[in-house]
Amino acid sequence: MKIEKAIITNQALIKPKHENHGQFEYYKHLIVPREGNQCTVAIMEIPPLKASYPYHYHIAITEVFYIISGEGVTITPEGERKVSTGDVIVFPPGTAGAHKILNTSQSETLRYIDFDTTMQADVTFYPDSQKIGMILNSKASKDFFKEDSAVDYYEGE
Repeated sequence: MKIEKAIITNQALIKPKHENHGQFEYYKHLIVPREGNQCTVAIMEIPPLKASYPYHYHIAITEVFYIISGEGVTITPEGERKVSTGDVIVFPPGTAGAHKILNTSQSETLRYIDFDTTMQADVTFYPDSQKIGMILNSKASKDFFKEDSAVDYYEGE
């Protein structure tokens, strides 16, 4: 839904989307949806000892995290780095922007604002699992593909 006017809201007014997949769990308070907008904005909450998403990078978008509260570790191609309240982290497009954020606290939720640019087409790579995902027309595909499942250009023609 394309935003048509200024948004002034409060996190308490936004029902979060909850995802839980073992080591990956988060609550996402979506403020600006990806579809139809030049950026997407969400407040993310990661429970103790969980990560929001697997290690990944995007081909066409920049992601920016601002840590509201808590502490954790950001994993990038340069290794691991502690992050905490007040830190700003910018992940550029491409392999240099590969990342994963992990809440290292035993008891405190890690909260951050996630600002992402958007593009009509983007590809997300997951180096640890050799998966590829696509975002087309600002909609994330629910289908993922293994990098080694490539077919010949003329196959099936």
